[in-house]
Amino acid sequence: MCGIAGWIDFGANLTTRQSALDAMVSPLTCRGPDGSGTWVSPHAGLGHRRLVVIDPEGGMQPMSSRLGNHVYTIVYNGELYNFQELRQELEASGYPFRSRSDTEVLLMSYAAWGPDCVTRFNGIFAFAIWDSQEQTLFMARDRLGVKPLFYAKTGDALLFSSEIKGILAHPAMNPEVDAEGLAEVFALGPSRTPGHGVFRGIHELRPGYYFRAAPRRIKIAPYWALTSHPHQDSWETTTETVHDLVKDAVTRQLVADVPVVTLLSGGLDSSVVSAIAADAFQGLGREALHTYSIDFVDMERYFKATKFQTNLDAPWVERVSETLGTQHHRVVVDTPELMEYLLPAMRARDLPGMADVDTSLLLFSREIKKSATVGLSGEAADEIFGGYPWFHHPDAIAANTFPWARRLKDRIAILSQDLVHQIRPEGYVARRYQEALDEVPRLAGESSHAARIREIAYLSITRFLPTLLDRKDRMTMATGLEVRVPFCDHRLVDYVWNIPWDWKNYDNTAKGVLRQAMRGLLPDAVIMRQKSPYPSTPNPSYFHAMRRGLKEVLEDSTSPLLPLVDVKHLYQVMERGPEGDQIPWFGQLMGNAQLFAFLIQTNAWLKEYHIRLV
Repeated sequence: MCGIAGWIDFGANLTTRQSALDAMVSPLTCRGPDGSGTWVSPHAGLGHRRLVVIDPEGGMQPMSSRLGNHVYTIVYNGELYNFQELRQELEASGYPFRSRSDTEVLLMSYAAWGPDCVTRFNGIFAFAIWDSQEQTLFMARDRLGVKPLFYAKTGDALLFSSEIKGILAHPAMNPEVDAEGLAEVFALGPSRTPGHGVFRGIHELRPGYYFRAAPRRIKIAPYWALTSHPHQDSWETTTETVHDLVKDAVTRQLVADVPVVTLLSGGLDSSVVSAIAADAFQGLGREALHTYSIDFVDMERYFKATKFQTNLDAPWVERVSETLGTQHHRVVVDTPELMEYLLPAMRARDLPGMADVDTSLLLFSREIKKSATVGLSGEAADEIFGGYPWFHHPDAIAANTFPWARRLKDRIAILSQDLVHQIRPEGYVARRYQEALDEVPRLAGESSHAARIREIAYLSITRFLPTLLDRKDRMTMATGLEVRVPFCDHRLVDYVWNIPWDWKNYDNTAKGVLRQAMRGLLPDAVIMRQKSPYPSTPNPSYFHAMRRGLKEVLEDSTSPLLPLVDVKHLYQVMERGPEGDQIPWFGQLMGNAQLFAFLIQTNAWLKEYHIRLV
């Protein structure tokens, strides 16, 4: 994995502006600690920070190739899991190769097939290619949005970067946030509307889209989308296909020239990934797979079972590790560390995030990076197979809003009246929700319940999952760790999308078809374990620490947060204590302590990024 940045300007000579390009690349050093490079021509400049995963000698970027009259230059962040097959096809057509990197395969694919090349890729990617002959910039992002890509147009210049901070480092950009950006933060945050960059003028290239810029013309269009059609396979064929697709996705994603590990929670998804990886390691005669889990100090002491978290992860992690014969590493973090890394986690996102859920992942990644460069994780299974509670609870199914953020009125209550008047949060959320529903690919003849579940699945894949993928990318890449997500393989997503809900929920069990497909891979108790989300600390010391931190913010007359919140109401919420009524700020795990952390991050974000509200 890497960090990319660049800019084009058809009305300027960029060869005299090297320092501006360097400024954009520098903030991305954490994404690529192993090397850097820039390339500048009169109208285009590309920059790259490299994390070595495949072909240490031959994969340096920016990479250029001359084919006929064309010189193509690429910067690329990601991995192509089918690059060997693509290379064979390209070599058979006469395309030359100087390295064994997937970067060169991607570059030659564009030379051979143009923009259509993206439809052939199986992987996670964000890349930009400059064609010196045509004077065009082509960019694309993977189908699920595992790898990030932002862009901005300022004057005649077009800027792009893996992260917002790279664009903000350009001298022409000003860190401004308008009413819509504030609505993204306070009404939807930490999720975002697809394509929205929060900062005024900064946009996100949406997952499954490409971007082509030529003199006086920009085209942005999708190359992939979910499509609905009747599922024709039998139950037996369906479970076999799911098994084969998951196994192939995991196996492909083990390819690397650096150590590979898995992130293991003891739940179904990460255990399946670890089991397939352990079996592949054994088949190749490699040493035992190393697995890693995250936990919190005094978790056993303070844990209380809920309908979302019915039991602790640690005993299940131990059981799975022993079953698979892995070398397991348990990473334990405490409240002082969560406090210390709260703001570094915000800086990694460039936005307020998911409190201890972000911070613990940042600390977890830091520990993994000491011994490995690549990890595999279980994200996306709940979105595509229907594992979340909102797929199953009648009140969530019936809610006419995003099911993970149903108590908008509680959110609004913490905001100042001036901010509420400015961003009109109820109308904003309703509009964004309807936009999402309008995108849903319908299937004629479905029952009303099946159609509603299809809507919730679409919302989960396109609105909730990106928040988790953002989190995974920023927290891991902030430490130079690449984490791959096999359940985001688009072949699997496409196939599972059309499996009937009764089969996904086979035997009235969440992710029933996945459980049935994986029988025999793990003990039945693990296969049937109820979903348990990524852990959030139950230690009351975290609540008290975040409450103290927020009080400090509210008592500082210079805090930029003050005009945006209802200070009196926040004090009332803080007095409830860790056992009091919780505001479900976001998803299943963000309660009052996480709300306080979110607001602490928001205040620091406004201050550190020198944001001007417009």
